[in-house]
Amino acid sequence: MKKIPIILDGDPGHDDAIAWVLAAASPELDIRAITSSCGNQTIEKTTYNAQRICTLLHLCVPVAKGRVRPLVSEPMNAPSVHGESGLDGPILPEPDFDLEEMDAVTLMEKIIRKSDEPITIVSTGPLTNVAALLLAHPELKSKIAHISFMGGGVQYGNWTPAAEFNILVDPEAADVVFRSGIPITMAGLDVTEKALIFPEDFERIRTLDNPVAAIVAEWLEFFYLFHRNLGYKGAPLHDAVAVAVLVKPELMESQELFVQVETIGDFCKGATVADFRSILKVSPNAKVLMGIDRQGFVDLLVERIAKYGKERRT
Repeated sequence: MKKIPIILDGDPGHDDAIAWVLAAASPELDIRAITSSCGNQTIEKTTYNAQRICTLLHLCVPVAKGRVRPLVSEPMNAPSVHGESGLDGPILPEPDFDLEEMDAVTLMEKIIRKSDEPITIVSTGPLTNVAALLLAHPELKSKIAHISFMGGGVQYGNWTPAAEFNILVDPEAADVVFRSGIPITMAGLDVTEKALIFPEDFERIRTLDNPVAAIVAEWLEFFYLFHRNLGYKGAPLHDAVAVAVLVKPELMESQELFVQVETIGDFCKGATVADFRSILKVSPNAKVLMGIDRQGFVDLLVERIAKYGKERRT
Protein backbone atom coordinates (compact mmCIF):
# COMPACT_ATOMS: atom_id res chain seq x y z
CA MET A 1 0.00 0.00 0.00
CA LYS A 2 1.40 3.38 -1.02
CA LYS A 3 1.25 5.77 1.89
CA ILE A 4 0.21 9.42 1.68
CA PRO A 5 3.04 11.63 3.00
CA ILE A 6 1.57 14.31 5.25
CA ILE A 7 2.44 17.23 7.48
CA LEU A 8 0.12 17.73 10.45
CA ASP A 9 -0.48 21.39 11.34
CA GLY A 10 -2.78 22.31 14.22
CA ASP A 11 -3.56 24.04 17.50
CA PRO A 12 -4.34 21.16 19.90
CA GLY A 13 -7.15 21.27 21.22
CA HIS A 14 -9.08 18.12 22.07
CA ASP A 15 -10.34 17.42 18.56
CA ASP A 16 -6.91 18.18 17.05
CA ALA A 17 -5.38 15.72 19.50
CA ILE A 18 -7.83 12.97 18.52
CA ALA A 19 -7.25 13.77 14.84
CA TRP A 20 -3.53 13.16 15.41
CA VAL A 21 -4.29 9.94 17.30
CA LEU A 22 -6.21 8.79 14.22
CA ALA A 23 -3.46 9.87 11.83
CA ALA A 24 -0.67 8.20 13.80
CA ALA A 25 -2.57 4.88 13.88
CA SER A 26 -3.45 4.91 10.18
CA PRO A 27 -1.13 2.86 7.94
CA GLU A 28 -2.38 4.81 4.93
CA LEU A 29 -0.51 7.90 6.17
CA ASP A 30 3.17 8.73 6.50
CA ILE A 31 3.57 11.60 8.97
CA ARG A 32 6.68 13.57 8.02
CA ALA A 33 6.41 16.48 10.49
CA ILE A 34 4.13 18.30 12.93
CA THR A 35 3.75 22.06 13.25
CA SER A 36 1.83 24.05 15.84
CA SER A 37 -0.44 27.03 15.22
CA CYS A 38 -1.99 29.61 17.49
CA GLY A 39 -5.75 29.36 17.81
CA ASN A 40 -7.38 27.29 20.53
CA GLN A 41 -4.70 28.69 22.83
CA THR A 42 -1.50 30.69 22.58
CA ILE A 43 1.30 29.31 20.44
CA GLU A 44 3.31 28.43 23.56
CA LYS A 45 0.48 26.30 24.92
CA THR A 46 -0.47 24.61 21.64
CA THR A 47 3.19 23.79 20.96
CA TYR A 48 3.57 22.23 24.40
CA ASN A 49 0.39 20.26 23.77
CA ALA A 50 1.74 19.06 20.43
CA GLN A 51 4.86 17.77 22.17
CA ARG A 52 2.84 16.00 24.86
CA ILE A 53 0.61 14.32 22.26
CA CYS A 54 3.62 13.08 20.29
CA THR A 55 5.16 11.74 23.50
CA LEU A 56 1.94 9.92 24.38
CA LEU A 57 1.77 8.33 20.93
CA HIS A 58 5.52 7.58 20.69
CA LEU A 59 5.39 9.56 17.46
CA CYS A 60 8.97 10.35 16.52
CA VAL A 61 8.81 13.08 13.89
CA PRO A 62 10.20 16.64 13.85
CA VAL A 63 7.94 19.17 15.61
CA ALA A 64 8.25 22.93 15.11
CA LYS A 65 6.61 25.96 16.67
CA GLY A 66 4.37 28.03 14.42
CA ARG A 67 3.80 31.73 14.06
CA VAL A 68 2.99 33.66 17.22
CA ARG A 69 -0.01 35.46 15.71
CA PRO A 70 -2.25 35.50 12.64
CA LEU A 71 -1.04 37.15 9.45
CA VAL A 72 -3.00 40.37 10.01
CA SER A 73 -5.69 39.98 12.67
CA GLU A 74 -5.22 40.22 16.41
CA PRO A 75 -4.77 36.85 18.16
CA MET A 76 -7.79 35.16 19.72
CA ASN A 77 -8.23 31.81 21.45
CA ALA A 78 -10.89 29.55 22.94
CA PRO A 79 -10.29 28.72 26.62
CA SER A 80 -14.04 28.34 27.14
CA VAL A 81 -13.95 25.29 24.85
CA HIS A 82 -10.57 23.67 25.53
CA GLY A 83 -9.62 25.05 28.95
CA GLU A 84 -6.75 27.21 30.10
CA SER A 85 -4.14 24.73 28.93
CA GLY A 86 -5.82 24.28 25.58
CA LEU A 87 -6.04 20.57 26.37
CA ASP A 88 -7.60 20.32 29.83
CA GLY A 89 -8.66 16.96 31.22
CA PRO A 90 -6.44 13.89 31.64
CA ILE A 91 -2.81 14.13 32.71
CA LEU A 92 -0.44 13.72 29.78
CA PRO A 93 3.25 12.77 29.79
CA GLU A 94 5.81 15.52 29.72
CA PRO A 95 7.59 15.96 26.37
CA ASP A 96 10.50 13.53 25.94
CA PHE A 97 12.08 15.37 22.99
CA ASP A 98 13.10 18.89 21.97
CA LEU A 99 11.46 21.10 19.40
CA GLU A 100 13.22 21.78 16.13
CA GLU A 101 15.28 24.96 16.24
CA MET A 102 13.69 26.11 12.98
CA ASP A 103 10.17 27.54 12.89
CA ALA A 104 7.12 25.82 11.40
CA VAL A 105 7.32 27.43 7.97
CA THR A 106 11.01 26.58 7.64
CA LEU A 107 10.35 22.97 8.65
CA MET A 108 7.46 22.69 6.20
CA GLU A 109 9.63 24.13 3.43
CA LYS A 110 12.44 21.70 4.23
CA ILE A 111 10.19 18.63 4.29
CA ILE A 112 8.35 19.56 1.10
CA ARG A 113 11.46 20.55 -0.84
CA LYS A 114 13.39 17.38 -0.09
CA SER A 115 10.46 15.00 -0.67
CA ASP A 116 10.52 12.83 -3.79
CA GLU A 117 6.73 12.97 -3.93
CA PRO A 118 4.20 15.75 -3.30
CA ILE A 119 3.17 16.30 0.32
CA THR A 120 -0.36 16.64 1.69
CA ILE A 121 -0.86 19.20 4.45
CA VAL A 122 -3.52 18.39 7.04
CA SER A 123 -4.43 21.55 8.93
CA THR A 124 -6.75 21.42 11.92
CA GLY A 125 -6.23 24.95 13.20
CA PRO A 126 -6.13 28.41 11.66
CA LEU A 127 -4.33 28.32 8.32
CA THR A 128 -1.63 30.81 9.37
CA ASN A 129 1.40 28.56 8.87
CA VAL A 130 0.11 27.16 5.60
CA ALA A 131 -0.53 30.62 4.16
CA ALA A 132 2.85 31.88 5.37
CA LEU A 133 4.51 28.95 3.61
CA LEU A 134 2.67 29.69 0.35
CA LEU A 135 3.54 33.39 0.54
CA ALA A 136 7.20 32.75 1.31
CA HIS A 137 7.70 29.84 -1.09
CA PRO A 138 5.25 30.02 -4.00
CA GLU A 139 7.66 27.84 -6.00
CA LEU A 140 6.68 24.88 -3.79
CA LYS A 141 3.01 24.84 -4.77
CA SER A 142 3.61 22.10 -7.32
CA LYS A 143 5.09 19.94 -4.56
CA ILE A 144 1.98 20.21 -2.38
CA ALA A 145 -0.44 17.52 -3.51
CA HIS A 146 -3.39 18.55 -1.41
CA ILE A 147 -4.47 20.59 1.60
CA SER A 148 -7.11 18.93 3.80
CA PHE A 149 -8.27 21.28 6.52
CA MET A 150 -10.92 21.71 9.16
CA GLY A 151 -12.46 25.12 8.93
CA GLY A 152 -15.34 27.20 7.70
CA GLY A 153 -18.90 26.32 6.91
CA VAL A 154 -20.83 27.19 3.78
CA GLN A 155 -24.17 27.32 5.60
CA TYR A 156 -23.43 28.88 9.00
CA GLY A 157 -20.73 29.67 11.54
CA ASN A 158 -20.11 28.74 15.16
CA TRP A 159 -18.09 31.63 16.60
CA THR A 160 -20.27 34.22 14.88
CA PRO A 161 -23.45 33.57 12.90
CA ALA A 162 -21.37 33.67 9.71
CA ALA A 163 -17.91 32.43 10.69
CA GLU A 164 -16.32 29.26 12.03
CA PHE A 165 -13.53 29.71 14.58
CA ASN A 166 -10.48 28.54 12.61
CA ILE A 167 -11.28 30.80 9.67
CA LEU A 168 -12.27 33.74 11.87
CA VAL A 169 -8.93 33.62 13.72
CA ASP A 170 -7.03 34.20 10.47
CA PRO A 171 -9.32 34.95 7.50
CA GLU A 172 -6.48 36.46 5.49
CA ALA A 173 -4.58 33.17 5.74
CA ALA A 174 -7.63 31.21 4.65
CA ASP A 175 -8.04 33.56 1.70
CA VAL A 176 -4.47 32.82 0.60
CA VAL A 177 -5.15 29.08 0.74
CA PHE A 178 -8.43 29.25 -1.20
CA ARG A 179 -6.75 31.37 -3.89
CA SER A 180 -3.65 29.16 -4.11
CA GLY A 181 -4.81 26.83 -6.87
CA ILE A 182 -3.75 23.81 -4.79
CA PRO A 183 -6.42 21.08 -4.48
CA ILE A 184 -8.16 21.59 -1.15
CA THR A 185 -10.69 19.64 0.86
CA MET A 186 -12.74 21.67 3.30
CA ALA A 187 -14.04 19.82 6.35
CA GLY A 188 -16.29 22.57 7.64
CA LEU A 189 -19.18 22.70 10.04
CA ASP A 190 -21.48 21.35 7.33
CA VAL A 191 -19.92 17.93 7.88
CA THR A 192 -18.14 18.13 11.24
CA GLU A 193 -21.27 18.88 13.24
CA LYS A 194 -22.62 15.59 11.89
CA ALA A 195 -19.49 13.78 13.12
CA LEU A 196 -20.94 13.41 16.60
CA ILE A 197 -19.41 11.06 19.12
CA PHE A 198 -22.03 10.03 21.67
CA PRO A 199 -21.43 9.05 25.32
CA GLU A 200 -21.93 5.39 24.45
CA ASP A 201 -19.12 5.78 21.92
CA PHE A 202 -16.85 7.16 24.66
CA GLU A 203 -17.43 3.96 26.60
CA ARG A 204 -16.76 1.82 23.54
CA ILE A 205 -13.39 3.54 23.22
CA ARG A 206 -12.65 3.24 26.94
CA THR A 207 -13.22 -0.53 26.87
CA LEU A 208 -10.36 -0.89 24.37
CA ASP A 209 -8.27 -0.87 27.54
CA ASN A 210 -5.07 0.76 26.37
CA PRO A 211 -3.48 3.99 27.67
CA VAL A 212 -4.27 6.03 24.56
CA ALA A 213 -7.89 4.87 24.50
CA ALA A 214 -8.35 5.86 28.14
CA ILE A 215 -7.06 9.38 27.44
CA VAL A 216 -9.15 9.75 24.28
CA ALA A 217 -12.27 8.81 26.25
CA GLU A 218 -11.44 11.49 28.83
CA TRP A 219 -10.76 14.07 26.12
CA LEU A 220 -14.15 13.30 24.61
CA GLU A 221 -15.86 13.65 27.98
CA PHE A 222 -14.26 17.05 28.57
CA PHE A 223 -15.08 18.25 25.06
CA TYR A 224 -18.67 17.01 25.39
CA LEU A 225 -19.27 18.97 28.60
CA PHE A 226 -18.93 22.25 26.71
CA HIS A 227 -21.11 21.12 23.81
CA ARG A 228 -23.78 19.51 26.01
CA ASN A 229 -24.44 22.93 27.53
CA LEU A 230 -25.13 24.20 24.02
CA GLY A 231 -27.65 21.44 23.37
CA TYR A 232 -25.49 18.95 21.48
CA LYS A 233 -26.24 15.24 21.96
CA GLY A 234 -22.58 14.35 21.49
CA ALA A 235 -19.13 15.81 20.93
CA PRO A 236 -18.63 17.04 17.35
CA LEU A 237 -15.20 15.72 16.47
CA HIS A 238 -14.44 18.44 13.95
CA ASP A 239 -10.73 18.03 13.28
CA ALA A 240 -10.66 14.25 12.92
CA VAL A 241 -12.81 14.58 9.78
CA ALA A 242 -9.92 16.27 7.94
CA VAL A 243 -7.85 13.12 8.61
CA ALA A 244 -10.64 10.58 8.07
CA VAL A 245 -11.34 11.88 4.56
CA LEU A 246 -7.81 10.86 3.56
CA VAL A 247 -8.06 7.44 5.19
CA LYS A 248 -11.63 6.51 4.22
CA PRO A 249 -13.01 8.98 1.66
CA GLU A 250 -15.98 6.69 1.05
CA LEU A 251 -17.39 7.81 4.41
CA MET A 252 -17.91 11.34 3.07
CA GLU A 253 -20.36 13.18 0.83
CA SER A 254 -19.00 16.27 -0.90
CA GLN A 255 -19.63 19.01 -3.44
CA GLU A 256 -17.15 20.74 -5.72
CA LEU A 257 -17.72 24.46 -5.11
CA PHE A 258 -16.11 27.83 -5.62
CA VAL A 259 -15.57 29.29 -2.14
CA GLN A 260 -14.40 32.76 -1.15
CA VAL A 261 -13.39 34.06 2.27
CA GLU A 262 -14.74 37.33 3.65
CA THR A 263 -11.84 39.15 5.29
CA ILE A 264 -13.58 42.36 6.39
CA GLY A 265 -16.92 43.49 7.77
CA ASP A 266 -18.72 43.82 11.07
CA PHE A 267 -21.00 40.81 10.61
CA CYS A 268 -19.43 38.45 8.07
CA LYS A 269 -15.66 38.54 8.64
CA GLY A 270 -14.37 35.00 8.39
CA ALA A 271 -17.35 33.68 6.45
CA THR A 272 -16.69 31.07 3.76
CA VAL A 273 -19.10 31.94 0.97
CA ALA A 274 -19.89 29.21 -1.56
CA ASP A 275 -21.27 29.75 -5.04
CA PHE A 276 -23.85 26.95 -4.99
CA ARG A 277 -25.60 28.17 -8.15
CA SER A 278 -22.48 28.91 -10.24
CA ILE A 279 -23.49 32.54 -10.48
CA LEU A 280 -19.86 33.64 -10.87
CA LYS A 281 -19.22 31.15 -13.72
CA VAL A 282 -15.84 30.14 -12.34
CA SER A 283 -14.40 26.70 -11.69
CA PRO A 284 -14.67 25.19 -8.21
CA ASN A 285 -11.65 25.69 -5.96
CA ALA A 286 -12.60 23.31 -3.14
CA LYS A 287 -14.08 19.94 -2.39
CA VAL A 288 -16.52 20.84 0.38
CA LEU A 289 -17.53 17.96 2.64
CA MET A 290 -21.27 18.01 3.32
CA GLY A 291 -22.13 14.65 4.85
CA ILE A 292 -20.59 11.73 6.73
CA ASP A 293 -21.41 8.14 7.62
CA ARG A 294 -21.37 8.78 11.36
CA GLN A 295 -21.32 5.13 12.40
CA GLY A 296 -18.57 4.35 9.91
CA PHE A 297 -16.58 7.29 11.29
CA VAL A 298 -16.94 6.02 14.87
CA ASP A 299 -16.01 2.50 13.78
CA LEU A 300 -12.88 3.87 12.09
CA LEU A 301 -11.84 5.72 15.26
CA VAL A 302 -12.40 2.65 17.43
CA GLU A 303 -10.50 0.40 15.02
CA ARG A 304 -7.49 2.70 14.87
CA ILE A 305 -7.39 3.55 18.58
CA ALA A 306 -7.41 -0.19 19.31
CA LYS A 307 -4.02 -0.41 17.57
CA TYR A 308 -2.34 1.37 20.47
CA GLY A 309 -2.90 -1.71 22.57
CA LYS A 310 -1.14 -3.94 20.06
CA GLU A 311 1.82 -2.05 18.70
CA ARG A 312 4.01 0.96 19.37
CA ARG A 313 4.17 3.35 16.46
CA THR A 314 7.49 5.11 15.81
